[in-house]
Amino acid sequence: MEFIADIQWGNALYQLLIFSLLLWVVSRWALKPLLGVMKKREQQVNDNLDNAEKNRVEAEEYLEQQREELKQAREETQAMIDNATKMSEQQGKEIIDNAKEEAERLKESAVADINREKEQALESVRDQVASLSVAIATKVIEKELDENEQEKLIDSYLKEVGNE
Repeated sequence: MEFIADIQWGNALYQLLIFSLLLWVVSRWALKPLLGVMKKREQQVNDNLDNAEKNRVEAEEYLEQQREELKQAREETQAMIDNATKMSEQQGKEIIDNAKEEAERLKESAVADINREKEQALESVRDQVASLSVAIATKVIEKELDENEQEKLIDSYLKEVGNE
């Protein structure tokens, strides 16, 4: 207890008063603005966290949307490929069918040309045979018939032609 008796109470009270005044000044002009800044900083950090969470959710939604669009694009591409394959097969069939029809038409045309040429050749041969027959008959008749018989033959032929 000697310790308590040695304290200078006037000094202690003065120091307590100055400390209280200093504490009040610091809390009034330094601590309140500091706490306000800290509160603003805390709010800003919370806002940033909220924005980050919101951005993360939006990014996930966007990623899901992109995945869905990619899936749809793949399906459309596959449908286009399937359609192009079907069209190419159909066009191939049409080309083959057209080629077969053209070949058949050319064949028929060639057969008709051959038949026409054959008929012309036969007609030509007939004409030549007739000419040769007439020439041979003329030579045979000239040798066998004398002039009187030839005249009789010509007259009878003219009469026959005249009667028709």
